[in-house]
Amino acid sequence: MLNKVEIQSRLKFSLESTDGSESPTLAESDADGHEKPRVKYGELVILGYNGYLPQGDRGRRRSKFVLYKRNEPSGVKRSKHYIVQSPQTSKAILDANQHSISYTLSRNQAVIVEYKEDSETDMFQVGRSSESPIDFVVMDTLPGDKKDAKVMQSTISRFACRILVNRCEPTKARIYAAGFDSSRNIFLGEKATKWQDNVEIDGLTTNGVLIMHPKGQFCGGNAKCGLWRECSVGGDVFSLRESRSAQQKGQPIYDESNVLQDGTLIDLCGATLLWRSAEGLQHSPTKRDLEKLIDEINAGRPQCPVGLNTLVIPRKVNIGDQINQPYVYLNCGHVQGHHDWGQDKSTGARRCPMCLEVGPVVTLCMGLEPAFYVDIGPPTFAFNPCGHMATEKTVKYWANVDIPHGTNGFQAVCPFCATPLDGNSGYIKLIFQDNLD
Repeated sequence: MLNKVEIQSRLKFSLESTDGSESPTLAESDADGHEKPRVKYGELVILGYNGYLPQGDRGRRRSKFVLYKRNEPSGVKRSKHYIVQSPQTSKAILDANQHSISYTLSRNQAVIVEYKEDSETDMFQVGRSSESPIDFVVMDTLPGDKKDAKVMQSTISRFACRILVNRCEPTKARIYAAGFDSSRNIFLGEKATKWQDNVEIDGLTTNGVLIMHPKGQFCGGNAKCGLWRECSVGGDVFSLRESRSAQQKGQPIYDESNVLQDGTLIDLCGATLLWRSAEGLQHSPTKRDLEKLIDEINAGRPQCPVGLNTLVIPRKVNIGDQINQPYVYLNCGHVQGHHDWGQDKSTGARRCPMCLEVGPVVTLCMGLEPAFYVDIGPPTFAFNPCGHMATEKTVKYWANVDIPHGTNGFQAVCPFCATPLDGNSGYIKLIFQDNLD
Protein backbone atom coordinates (compact mmCIF):
# COMPACT_ATOMS: atom_id res chain seq x y z
CA MET A 1 0.00 0.00 0.00
CA LEU A 2 1.40 3.41 -0.98
CA ASN A 3 1.44 6.07 1.69
CA LYS A 4 0.43 9.67 1.07
CA VAL A 5 4.00 10.88 0.51
CA GLU A 6 4.68 8.15 -2.06
CA ILE A 7 1.48 8.94 -3.93
CA GLN A 8 2.30 12.64 -4.04
CA SER A 9 5.81 11.90 -5.26
CA ARG A 10 4.33 10.10 -8.25
CA LEU A 11 2.41 13.17 -9.30
CA LYS A 12 4.56 15.46 -11.42
CA PHE A 13 4.20 18.36 -13.79
CA SER A 14 4.72 17.39 -17.40
CA LEU A 15 6.04 20.42 -19.27
CA GLU A 16 6.17 19.61 -22.95
CA SER A 17 7.39 21.67 -25.90
CA THR A 18 6.86 25.42 -25.67
CA ASP A 19 5.81 25.88 -29.28
CA GLY A 20 2.19 26.02 -28.17
CA SER A 21 1.49 22.37 -29.01
CA GLU A 22 1.11 21.31 -25.39
CA SER A 23 0.30 22.92 -22.06
CA PRO A 24 1.51 22.34 -18.53
CA THR A 25 -0.71 19.70 -16.94
CA LEU A 26 -0.55 17.12 -14.22
CA ALA A 27 0.58 13.66 -15.25
CA GLU A 28 0.03 10.65 -12.99
CA SER A 29 2.19 7.56 -12.56
CA ASP A 30 0.83 4.09 -11.85
CA ALA A 31 1.97 1.77 -9.04
CA ASP A 32 5.00 0.64 -11.06
CA GLY A 33 6.15 4.20 -11.69
CA HIS A 34 5.09 4.24 -15.35
CA GLU A 35 3.34 7.36 -16.55
CA LYS A 36 -0.26 6.72 -17.53
CA PRO A 37 -1.36 8.02 -20.93
CA ARG A 38 -3.42 11.14 -20.36
CA VAL A 39 -6.90 11.38 -21.82
CA LYS A 40 -6.99 14.37 -24.15
CA TYR A 41 -10.33 16.15 -24.41
CA GLY A 42 -9.34 18.66 -27.09
CA GLU A 43 -7.61 21.96 -27.75
CA LEU A 44 -8.50 25.64 -27.59
CA VAL A 45 -6.54 27.60 -30.19
CA ILE A 46 -6.57 31.40 -30.49
CA LEU A 47 -7.14 32.73 -34.01
CA GLY A 48 -4.39 35.02 -35.21
CA TYR A 49 -1.29 33.15 -34.02
CA ASN A 50 0.72 30.95 -36.32
CA GLY A 51 1.70 28.33 -33.76
CA TYR A 52 3.05 30.48 -30.95
CA LEU A 53 2.81 33.88 -29.24
CA PRO A 54 5.31 36.55 -30.40
CA GLN A 55 6.78 36.78 -26.89
CA GLY A 56 6.82 32.99 -26.57
CA ASP A 57 4.41 30.56 -24.93
CA ARG A 58 4.80 30.64 -21.17
CA GLY A 59 2.72 28.84 -18.55
CA ARG A 60 -0.98 29.58 -18.95
CA ARG A 61 -0.31 32.32 -21.52
CA ARG A 62 0.07 30.64 -24.92
CA SER A 63 -1.51 30.42 -28.36
CA LYS A 64 -3.00 27.02 -27.66
CA PHE A 65 -4.31 25.25 -24.55
CA VAL A 66 -4.62 21.47 -24.44
CA LEU A 67 -7.39 20.12 -22.20
CA TYR A 68 -6.52 16.85 -20.48
CA LYS A 69 -8.58 14.75 -18.10
CA ARG A 70 -7.65 15.84 -14.59
CA ASN A 71 -6.39 13.44 -11.93
CA GLU A 72 -9.35 14.42 -9.76
CA PRO A 73 -12.68 15.80 -10.99
CA SER A 74 -12.88 19.59 -10.79
CA GLY A 75 -16.38 20.25 -12.11
CA VAL A 76 -19.35 21.75 -10.29
CA LYS A 77 -23.08 21.59 -10.87
CA ARG A 78 -26.08 23.63 -9.79
CA SER A 79 -27.29 22.80 -6.29
CA LYS A 80 -29.83 25.26 -4.89
CA HIS A 81 -30.82 28.91 -5.08
CA TYR A 82 -32.41 31.46 -2.78
CA ILE A 83 -33.03 35.21 -2.41
CA VAL A 84 -30.92 37.36 -0.09
CA GLN A 85 -31.15 41.02 0.93
CA SER A 86 -27.40 41.74 1.03
CA PRO A 87 -25.47 39.41 -1.32
CA GLN A 88 -22.01 40.73 -0.38
CA THR A 89 -22.39 39.46 3.18
CA SER A 90 -24.25 36.22 2.46
CA LYS A 91 -22.71 32.98 3.66
CA ALA A 92 -22.22 31.51 0.15
CA ILE A 93 -20.34 34.60 -1.06
CA LEU A 94 -18.09 34.77 1.98
CA ASP A 95 -17.30 31.03 1.92
CA ALA A 96 -14.16 30.68 -0.23
CA ASN A 97 -14.83 26.95 -0.65
CA GLN A 98 -18.37 27.42 -2.00
CA HIS A 99 -18.93 27.99 -5.72
CA SER A 100 -21.81 30.39 -6.24
CA ILE A 101 -23.33 32.82 -8.73
CA SER A 102 -24.92 36.06 -7.52
CA TYR A 103 -27.61 37.65 -9.69
CA THR A 104 -28.21 41.19 -8.37
CA LEU A 105 -31.84 42.19 -8.94
CA SER A 106 -31.73 45.50 -7.07
CA ARG A 107 -29.63 47.27 -4.49
CA ASN A 108 -31.26 45.29 -1.72
CA GLN A 109 -32.05 41.97 -3.36
CA ALA A 110 -30.16 39.23 -5.17
CA VAL A 111 -30.59 35.60 -6.12
CA ILE A 112 -27.75 33.32 -5.01
CA VAL A 113 -27.27 30.06 -6.91
CA GLU A 114 -25.03 27.61 -5.08
CA TYR A 115 -22.99 24.97 -6.92
CA LYS A 116 -21.69 21.70 -5.53
CA GLU A 117 -18.85 19.43 -6.60
CA ASP A 118 -19.56 17.22 -9.60
CA SER A 119 -17.59 13.97 -9.75
CA GLU A 120 -18.57 13.44 -13.39
CA THR A 121 -17.01 16.57 -14.93
CA ASP A 122 -13.77 18.54 -15.24
CA MET A 123 -13.92 22.34 -15.34
CA PHE A 124 -11.55 24.58 -17.31
CA GLN A 125 -11.74 28.37 -17.18
CA VAL A 126 -10.70 30.98 -19.74
CA GLY A 127 -10.20 34.70 -19.27
CA ARG A 128 -7.90 37.71 -19.19
CA SER A 129 -7.08 37.37 -15.50
CA SER A 130 -3.81 35.77 -14.44
CA GLU A 131 -5.35 34.60 -11.16
CA SER A 132 -5.10 30.90 -10.39
CA PRO A 133 -8.69 29.88 -11.29
CA ILE A 134 -7.96 30.75 -14.95
CA ASP A 135 -6.46 27.79 -16.83
CA PHE A 136 -5.99 29.61 -20.14
CA VAL A 137 -5.03 33.30 -20.03
CA VAL A 138 -6.23 35.06 -23.19
CA MET A 139 -5.37 38.63 -24.21
CA ASP A 140 -6.81 40.76 -27.02
CA THR A 141 -5.71 39.68 -30.50
CA LEU A 142 -4.49 42.37 -32.86
CA PRO A 143 -4.26 41.73 -36.62
CA GLY A 144 -0.98 41.27 -38.48
CA ASP A 145 2.47 41.52 -36.92
CA LYS A 146 2.10 41.53 -33.13
CA LYS A 147 5.72 42.02 -32.04
CA ASP A 148 5.22 45.54 -30.68
CA ALA A 149 1.42 45.56 -30.51
CA LYS A 150 -0.16 46.95 -27.36
CA VAL A 151 -3.82 46.96 -26.32
CA MET A 152 -4.80 50.12 -24.47
CA GLN A 153 -8.03 48.80 -22.98
CA SER A 154 -9.17 45.19 -23.17
CA THR A 155 -12.74 44.14 -23.89
CA ILE A 156 -12.16 40.53 -22.78
CA SER A 157 -13.63 39.67 -19.40
CA ARG A 158 -11.19 38.77 -16.62
CA PHE A 159 -13.23 35.60 -16.04
CA ALA A 160 -14.74 35.14 -19.48
CA CYS A 161 -16.08 31.59 -19.68
CA ARG A 162 -15.86 28.07 -18.34
CA ILE A 163 -15.92 24.69 -20.08
CA LEU A 164 -17.13 21.52 -18.39
CA VAL A 165 -16.17 18.18 -19.91
CA ASN A 166 -17.82 14.87 -19.00
CA ARG A 167 -15.09 12.58 -17.67
CA CYS A 168 -16.90 9.45 -18.93
CA GLU A 169 -18.02 10.99 -22.24
CA PRO A 170 -15.10 13.20 -23.32
CA THR A 171 -16.96 14.34 -26.43
CA LYS A 172 -19.44 16.20 -24.19
CA ALA A 173 -17.69 19.52 -23.58
CA ARG A 174 -20.11 22.30 -22.66
CA ILE A 175 -19.38 26.03 -22.57
CA TYR A 176 -20.87 28.56 -20.17
CA ALA A 177 -20.49 32.35 -20.03
CA ALA A 178 -18.52 33.74 -17.06
CA GLY A 179 -15.98 32.03 -14.84
CA PHE A 180 -15.55 31.69 -11.09
CA ASP A 181 -13.05 34.09 -9.49
CA SER A 182 -10.49 33.38 -6.75
CA SER A 183 -13.29 33.36 -4.18
CA ARG A 184 -15.24 30.88 -6.35
CA ASN A 185 -17.90 33.49 -7.07
CA ILE A 186 -19.53 34.92 -10.18
CA PHE A 187 -21.25 38.30 -9.84
CA LEU A 188 -23.84 39.59 -12.30
CA GLY A 189 -24.43 43.21 -11.35
CA GLU A 190 -27.68 45.14 -11.33
CA LYS A 191 -27.16 46.36 -14.90
CA ALA A 192 -26.34 42.93 -16.33
CA THR A 193 -28.92 41.27 -18.57
CA LYS A 194 -30.74 38.63 -16.53
CA TRP A 195 -34.13 36.93 -16.39
CA GLN A 196 -36.11 34.40 -14.42
CA ASP A 197 -38.10 31.58 -16.04
CA ASN A 198 -40.31 29.81 -13.54
CA VAL A 199 -37.85 29.10 -10.71
CA GLU A 200 -34.60 29.19 -12.74
CA ILE A 201 -32.56 32.37 -13.13
CA ASP A 202 -30.01 33.06 -15.87
CA GLY A 203 -28.12 35.95 -17.43
CA LEU A 204 -25.58 37.24 -19.95
CA THR A 205 -22.18 38.81 -19.40
CA THR A 206 -21.50 42.41 -20.44
CA ASN A 207 -19.90 41.76 -23.85
CA GLY A 208 -21.18 38.20 -24.15
CA VAL A 209 -19.68 34.86 -25.09
CA LEU A 210 -20.54 34.01 -28.70
CA ILE A 211 -20.30 30.55 -30.27
CA MET A 212 -20.57 29.33 -33.85
CA HIS A 213 -20.95 25.63 -34.64
CA PRO A 214 -19.88 24.63 -38.17
CA LYS A 215 -22.43 23.00 -40.43
CA GLY A 216 -21.01 19.60 -41.32
CA GLN A 217 -17.73 17.98 -40.32
CA PHE A 218 -14.98 20.56 -39.80
CA CYS A 219 -12.29 18.07 -40.73
CA GLY A 220 -12.76 16.92 -44.30
CA GLY A 221 -13.09 20.28 -45.96
CA ASN A 222 -16.84 20.21 -46.59
CA ALA A 223 -18.09 22.20 -43.58
CA LYS A 224 -19.88 25.52 -43.93
CA CYS A 225 -20.00 28.49 -41.62
CA GLY A 226 -22.88 28.30 -39.14
CA LEU A 227 -24.73 31.12 -37.38
CA TRP A 228 -23.30 32.99 -34.42
CA ARG A 229 -25.18 32.50 -31.16
CA GLU A 230 -24.76 33.74 -27.60
CA CYS A 231 -24.23 31.44 -24.64
CA SER A 232 -25.68 32.35 -21.24
CA VAL A 233 -24.20 31.92 -17.76
CA GLY A 234 -26.44 28.88 -17.32
CA GLY A 235 -25.44 27.40 -20.68
CA ASP A 236 -28.53 28.13 -22.79
CA VAL A 237 -28.21 29.34 -26.39
CA PHE A 238 -29.73 32.53 -27.80
CA SER A 239 -29.68 34.54 -31.02
CA LEU A 240 -27.40 37.58 -30.98
CA ARG A 241 -28.42 40.79 -29.25
CA GLU A 242 -28.91 43.90 -31.41
CA SER A 243 -25.43 45.00 -30.39
CA ARG A 244 -22.74 43.30 -28.36
CA SER A 245 -23.74 44.68 -24.94
CA ALA A 246 -27.41 45.51 -25.50
CA GLN A 247 -29.69 45.04 -22.49
CA GLN A 248 -32.26 42.89 -24.27
CA LYS A 249 -31.34 39.22 -24.76
CA GLY A 250 -31.85 37.46 -28.08
CA GLN A 251 -34.42 34.77 -28.85
CA PRO A 252 -33.84 31.31 -27.34
CA ILE A 253 -32.51 28.75 -29.84
CA TYR A 254 -33.88 25.39 -28.77
CA ASP A 255 -32.42 23.24 -31.55
CA GLU A 256 -28.80 24.20 -30.76
CA SER A 257 -26.83 23.50 -27.58
CA ASN A 258 -23.72 24.66 -25.76
CA VAL A 259 -21.95 21.35 -26.48
CA LEU A 260 -18.76 22.17 -28.39
CA GLN A 261 -18.30 20.50 -31.76
CA ASP A 262 -15.02 20.00 -33.57
CA GLY A 263 -14.51 23.37 -35.23
CA THR A 264 -16.75 25.42 -32.92
CA LEU A 265 -15.62 29.05 -32.68
CA ILE A 266 -15.81 30.92 -29.35
CA ASP A 267 -15.67 34.72 -29.43
CA LEU A 268 -14.78 36.58 -26.22
CA CYS A 269 -15.01 40.12 -27.66
CA GLY A 270 -11.35 40.73 -28.32
CA ALA A 271 -10.16 37.21 -29.09
CA THR A 272 -11.68 34.30 -30.98
CA LEU A 273 -10.91 30.70 -30.02
CA LEU A 274 -11.26 27.53 -32.09
CA TRP A 275 -12.26 24.29 -30.34
CA ARG A 276 -10.71 21.16 -31.81
CA SER A 277 -11.85 17.84 -30.38
CA ALA A 278 -9.36 15.05 -29.75
CA GLU A 279 -11.14 12.91 -32.35
CA GLY A 280 -11.10 15.67 -34.96
CA LEU A 281 -7.40 16.31 -34.43
CA GLN A 282 -6.67 12.67 -35.32
CA HIS A 283 -7.81 13.47 -38.87
CA SER A 284 -5.90 16.75 -39.10
CA PRO A 285 -2.32 17.28 -40.24
CA THR A 286 0.43 17.42 -37.64
CA LYS A 287 3.19 20.00 -37.51
CA ARG A 288 5.51 17.38 -39.00
CA ASP A 289 3.05 16.86 -41.89
CA LEU A 290 3.14 20.59 -42.65
CA GLU A 291 6.94 20.65 -42.55
CA LYS A 292 7.05 17.74 -45.03
CA LEU A 293 4.78 19.68 -47.39
CA ILE A 294 7.18 22.62 -47.25
CA ASP A 295 10.08 20.28 -47.97
CA GLU A 296 8.24 18.87 -51.00
CA ILE A 297 7.72 22.34 -52.46
CA ASN A 298 11.34 23.26 -51.82
CA ALA A 299 12.47 19.97 -53.41
CA GLY A 300 10.88 21.18 -56.66
CA ARG A 301 13.40 24.06 -56.60
CA PRO A 302 10.96 26.87 -57.48
CA GLN A 303 12.73 29.61 -59.46
CA CYS A 304 12.44 33.38 -59.59
CA PRO A 305 11.99 34.27 -63.29
CA VAL A 306 13.84 37.56 -62.83
CA GLY A 307 16.71 36.78 -60.46
CA LEU A 308 16.85 33.14 -61.66
CA ASN A 309 17.61 32.11 -58.06
CA THR A 310 16.05 29.15 -56.27
CA LEU A 311 13.32 30.13 -53.79
CA VAL A 312 13.05 28.49 -50.37
CA ILE A 313 9.92 28.56 -48.24
CA PRO A 314 11.06 28.84 -44.59
CA ARG A 315 9.97 26.17 -42.09
CA LYS A 316 9.87 28.74 -39.31
CA VAL A 317 8.14 32.09 -39.05
CA ASN A 318 9.69 35.47 -38.32
CA ILE A 319 13.24 34.51 -39.28
CA GLY A 320 13.68 37.68 -41.32
CA ASP A 321 13.79 38.11 -45.08
CA GLN A 322 16.28 35.73 -46.63
CA ILE A 323 17.83 36.13 -50.06
CA ASN A 324 15.76 33.19 -51.29
CA GLN A 325 12.50 34.29 -49.63
CA PRO A 326 9.54 33.85 -52.01
CA TYR A 327 7.00 36.61 -52.66
CA VAL A 328 3.56 36.35 -54.26
CA TYR A 329 1.80 38.83 -56.55
CA LEU A 330 -1.65 39.07 -54.97
CA ASN A 331 -3.54 39.87 -58.18
CA CYS A 332 -2.23 36.94 -60.22
CA GLY A 333 -0.62 34.45 -57.82
CA HIS A 334 2.80 34.23 -59.48
CA VAL A 335 5.49 33.38 -56.94
CA GLN A 336 8.86 35.10 -57.38
CA GLY A 337 11.88 36.34 -55.45
CA HIS A 338 12.68 39.84 -54.30
CA HIS A 339 13.52 42.19 -57.22
CA ASP A 340 12.84 45.72 -58.36
CA TRP A 341 11.46 44.94 -61.82
CA GLY A 342 8.17 46.65 -62.58
CA GLN A 343 8.05 48.61 -59.34
CA ASP A 344 5.94 51.76 -59.12
CA LYS A 345 7.67 53.64 -56.30
CA SER A 346 4.80 56.11 -55.89
CA THR A 347 2.18 53.43 -55.11
CA GLY A 348 4.32 50.46 -54.08
CA ALA A 349 2.54 48.27 -56.66
CA ARG A 350 4.50 46.06 -59.03
CA ARG A 351 3.94 44.74 -62.54
CA CYS A 352 4.27 40.97 -62.68
CA PRO A 353 6.96 40.05 -65.27
CA MET A 354 5.08 36.83 -66.08
CA CYS A 355 1.62 38.20 -66.92
CA LEU A 356 2.08 42.00 -66.63
CA GLU A 357 -0.70 42.22 -64.00
CA VAL A 358 -0.19 45.21 -61.69
CA GLY A 359 -0.81 44.85 -57.97
CA PRO A 360 0.61 44.43 -54.48
CA VAL A 361 3.31 41.92 -53.56
CA VAL A 362 3.69 40.20 -50.18
CA THR A 363 6.03 37.74 -48.51
CA LEU A 364 4.88 34.13 -48.84
CA CYS A 365 4.93 32.10 -45.63
CA MET A 366 3.45 28.84 -44.42
CA GLY A 367 0.46 28.54 -42.15
CA LEU A 368 2.05 26.40 -39.44
CA GLU A 369 -0.79 25.99 -36.92
CA PRO A 370 -2.23 22.53 -37.75
CA ALA A 371 -5.51 23.10 -35.89
CA PHE A 372 -6.69 25.60 -38.51
CA TYR A 373 -6.51 23.09 -41.38
CA VAL A 374 -9.73 21.42 -42.52
CA ASP A 375 -7.91 18.80 -44.63
CA ILE A 376 -4.49 17.43 -45.48
CA GLY A 377 -2.90 18.37 -48.79
CA PRO A 378 -0.43 20.61 -50.59
CA PRO A 379 -0.52 24.35 -49.71
CA THR A 380 -1.49 25.62 -53.14
CA PHE A 381 -3.38 28.76 -52.02
CA ALA A 382 -2.57 31.82 -49.91
CA PHE A 383 -4.66 34.37 -48.04
CA ASN A 384 -4.87 37.90 -49.42
CA PRO A 385 -3.28 40.22 -48.26
CA CYS A 386 -1.04 38.49 -45.68
CA GLY A 387 0.40 35.66 -47.83
CA HIS A 388 -0.11 32.75 -45.42
CA MET A 389 -0.16 29.48 -47.39
CA ALA A 390 -2.59 26.62 -46.74
CA THR A 391 -4.63 23.99 -48.58
CA GLU A 392 -7.32 25.06 -51.02
CA LYS A 393 -10.18 23.84 -48.81
CA THR A 394 -8.68 25.45 -45.69
CA VAL A 395 -8.29 28.84 -47.36
CA LYS A 396 -11.77 28.74 -48.88
CA TYR A 397 -13.36 27.69 -45.58
CA TRP A 398 -11.88 30.54 -43.55
CA ALA A 399 -12.55 33.07 -46.31
CA ASN A 400 -16.25 32.37 -45.78
CA VAL A 401 -16.24 32.56 -41.97
CA ASP A 402 -17.32 35.93 -40.57
CA ILE A 403 -15.54 36.67 -37.29
CA PRO A 404 -17.18 39.15 -34.87
CA HIS A 405 -15.59 42.58 -35.05
CA GLY A 406 -16.50 45.56 -32.88
CA THR A 407 -19.96 45.91 -31.36
CA ASN A 408 -22.00 44.41 -34.19
CA GLY A 409 -19.72 43.94 -37.22
CA PHE A 410 -18.22 40.84 -38.81
CA GLN A 411 -15.24 40.25 -41.11
CA ALA A 412 -13.37 37.30 -42.61
CA VAL A 413 -9.77 37.05 -41.38
CA CYS A 414 -6.71 34.90 -41.90
CA PRO A 415 -6.69 32.41 -39.00
CA PHE A 416 -2.87 32.52 -38.85
CA CYS A 417 -2.50 36.28 -38.28
CA ALA A 418 -6.06 37.72 -37.90
CA THR A 419 -5.54 40.11 -40.83
CA PRO A 420 -8.87 41.04 -42.50
CA LEU A 421 -9.05 39.52 -45.97
CA ASP A 422 -8.98 41.60 -49.17
CA GLY A 423 -10.14 41.08 -52.74
CA ASN A 424 -13.27 39.45 -54.09
CA SER A 425 -12.43 36.05 -52.62
CA GLY A 426 -9.87 36.81 -49.91
CA TYR A 427 -7.34 34.34 -51.32
CA ILE A 428 -5.17 33.61 -54.36
CA LYS A 429 -4.08 30.43 -56.13
CA LEU A 430 -0.28 30.11 -56.13
CA ILE A 431 1.66 29.65 -59.37
CA PHE A 432 5.22 28.40 -58.89
CA GLN A 433 7.92 28.14 -61.55
CA ASP A 434 9.20 24.79 -60.30
CA ASN A 435 10.35 21.30 -61.36
CA LEU A 436 12.12 22.85 -64.32
CA ASP A 437 14.90 20.24 -64.52
